[in-house]
Amino acid sequence: MDRSTYCGLVRSSHIDEEITLSGWVDRRRDHGGVIFLDLRDREGIVQVVFDSDAGEFFDLADSVRSEYVLKVTGKVRSRSDATVNKNMPTGEIEVYGTILEILNSAQTPPFQLDDHVTVGEDVRLKYRYMDLRRTEMQNSLRFRSKITSSIRNYLVDDGFLDIETPIMTRATPEGARDYLIPSRTHAGQFFAMPQSPQLFKQMLMVAGFDRYYQIAKCFRDEDLRADRQPEFTQIDIEASFVDEEDIMSTTETMITQIFAEHMGVKFQSFPRMTYAEAMDRFGSDKPDLRIPLELVEIKDLLKDIEFKVFAGPANDPACRVTALKVPGGSEISRRQIDDYTKFVSIYGAKGLAWIKVNAIEDGIAGLQSPIIKFLGNDVTLGIMERLGAKNGDIVFFGADKSAVVSEALGALRCKVGEDLNLYTSEWAPMWVIDFPMFEATDND
Repeated sequence: MDRSTYCGLVRSSHIDEEITLSGWVDRRRDHGGVIFLDLRDREGIVQVVFDSDAGEFFDLADSVRSEYVLKVTGKVRSRSDATVNKNMPTGEIEVYGTILEILNSAQTPPFQLDDHVTVGEDVRLKYRYMDLRRTEMQNSLRFRSKITSSIRNYLVDDGFLDIETPIMTRATPEGARDYLIPSRTHAGQFFAMPQSPQLFKQMLMVAGFDRYYQIAKCFRDEDLRADRQPEFTQIDIEASFVDEEDIMSTTETMITQIFAEHMGVKFQSFPRMTYAEAMDRFGSDKPDLRIPLELVEIKDLLKDIEFKVFAGPANDPACRVTALKVPGGSEISRRQIDDYTKFVSIYGAKGLAWIKVNAIEDGIAGLQSPIIKFLGNDVTLGIMERLGAKNGDIVFFGADKSAVVSEALGALRCKVGEDLNLYTSEWAPMWVIDFPMFEATDND
C-alpha cells in the first residue's frame, strides 16, 4: 500500500495508528540526531520525525532534500505543548517515522515554492510542473474543480442534459479567426476548431433535446488580452420553449447558489439596468458597480458659453459633455493627471479637463483648474452644485462624440477606482438588458 491517508488529513484521531504516507518534501530540518521532514501532498503538510532509532532509515532521511518524493510509514503521536503549531491543521500531531523509501530524488528547484516569493511568469511557465505545486495554484485548481462539479449538479437537477459536441468541424463566420487543422484524407481541405458550439446546440434543439449544457472548450485565433486567450472554457447552455426570463432566472440562481456554497457570499436579486442607462451613467455596457462613481451629464449647462471645446459638443445631438466626480481625488498629482490624459487618449479622447475642489465654501476661489476662466464663474459653480462637489474632490470632464466620451470616461472611472481602491464590495453582479439590435458607425 503506497498510502493509507493524505498528509494534510492526519489528525489527533489517528494518534497511535500506524499510517503510510506518500508525498513531496516541502522542508527538511536537521536538529542533530533528529531529522524533521515536512511531507506535502495535495491536502496539505504533516511533520515526519526520524531519529537514530530508525537505523538505516535515519541515514536515508539524512540524504533527503527538498522536493524528493517519499513513501513514509510511521506511528502518529501528539506533539509536545511547546512544539504545537496552531497555524497548521496537522499542527497538533507528528508522524514518528519507522520506514522510509525514496520514490524519486530531485535536483535543486529552479525557484522556491513559497507563495511569498515572487517569480517571473516566464520562469513559472517554463517549469510549469513546479509552479503547479505551489499552494496558490493547487488551491485554484481545486476550487475550479469544485465549481465545475456544482455547475454540473445544478444544471442536471434543473433538467439539462450534458452533451458533448464535436471539436473538429467546418469553418463558420464568427467573431474571430478560426484555428485550422489540415485534413489527411482530403488534400487542401481543413477542419476548424470551434469558437463556440453554436450550430451544434441549435441542431440539438431541432432534434428535441430541449435543455442542453456543456462545459465547452472553445478556440479563437486572436491577440492576447486580459480577458482573451486562444483556448478557453465556457458554460454553454441552450434551451427550447423558453423566454429570456427563464434563462436569466436559471443563470442567476446557479450563480447565487455557487457563491453561497463555495464562498459564503449571499446575493439578493441581481439589479437590472438597460443598456442605455448603463452607458449614460457608467460609460460601459458591463459597469463595475463596486466603484461608486458615475458620469453626470452637464450638456445643458454649457450650451451658451464661448468655449468651443465644450460648447460645440454641448450643441451637437451626437455628442456628450459629462463630468466624473472622484471623492478625495484632489490629492491626485499633476503627473498622474497627465498619465490619465494619455490613458483616455487610447479611447479617442482629445484631452482631459479637470477641476480640483479645495474649499467649496469659498466659491470660485476654492477651486483649482486652468479651464475655469473659459467656463465662467456661474457655469463652473452650477456644475459643482449639480455634482454635489465637496472639499477634496476632483472632477474630470469629457466632451466629444457620445461613444468616445462614454468609452473614455467609463474606462477612466474604472482606472481611478482601481488606483484609489474605491471598491465598496468584492462582488456586484447585475443584468444589463435591452441591448440595441444595431450600432451606428462613423459613416452613418
